[in-house]
Amino acid sequence: MPAVHVNPTRQELTRLKNRLRTSVRGHKLLKDKRDELMKQFLEVVRENRALRAKVEAALMQAHGSFTVASALMSTEMLQQSLLYPKQSVELTMSFQNVMSVNVPKYHFKTRDAQPGDVYPYGFAATSGALDDAVDALSGVFQDMLRLAEMEKTSQLLAEEIEKTRRRVNALEYVKIPQMEEAIKYISMKLDENERSATIRLMKVKDMLLKEAIEDRRAEDARAARAFGASGEAPQEV
Repeated sequence: MPAVHVNPTRQELTRLKNRLRTSVRGHKLLKDKRDELMKQFLEVVRENRALRAKVEAALMQAHGSFTVASALMSTEMLQQSLLYPKQSVELTMSFQNVMSVNVPKYHFKTRDAQPGDVYPYGFAATSGALDDAVDALSGVFQDMLRLAEMEKTSQLLAEEIEKTRRRVNALEYVKIPQMEEAIKYISMKLDENERSATIRLMKVKDMLLKEAIEDRRAEDARAARAFGASGEAPQEV
């Protein structure tokens, strides 16, 4: 018996065969999608790893420069120098479809015509280490946005890979075997019914043949008795 209850009819057999063909085709497409998602995911992971190392190095440099500036300048002077930012930025987000997965794309744009003009203070009363810290932070900002984009993309791709993998396994190890088992069961049932019908027909034919033979013998017996009574041979028609 199959794992699911099915009616052993030819209509059900045709329906299951069509479903099986569709499931096999879908299984192949999902496997191709899973493989392509894995390829995209590995590329994103490699880029993410390299970008993370670059961002961490830039942040360490900025932190070191800011520590030096904090040591050379007073706390009040440092706060006053960074109180009013010189440059403002505009961040927009769009989406890109990667294998039916909408991944975010961040767009960084400065409102000032000169993106490199990021120093909100004069150079006379400040330390050069502060300039290095501000410059390092300004340079790493776009890389940080790209890193956040890569992190979110890798998370979304990983979730889609897991979802696709579950679907592939469900088709490969559950749905397709169940349909194949049901098709085999229905085919065996139909063959068994066909053999039973053939046997019944043969039995009916034997019964009819037996009745015809008995009828013929009875007619022959009646003809023989009639011949014995009249002494003449029966006329053949």
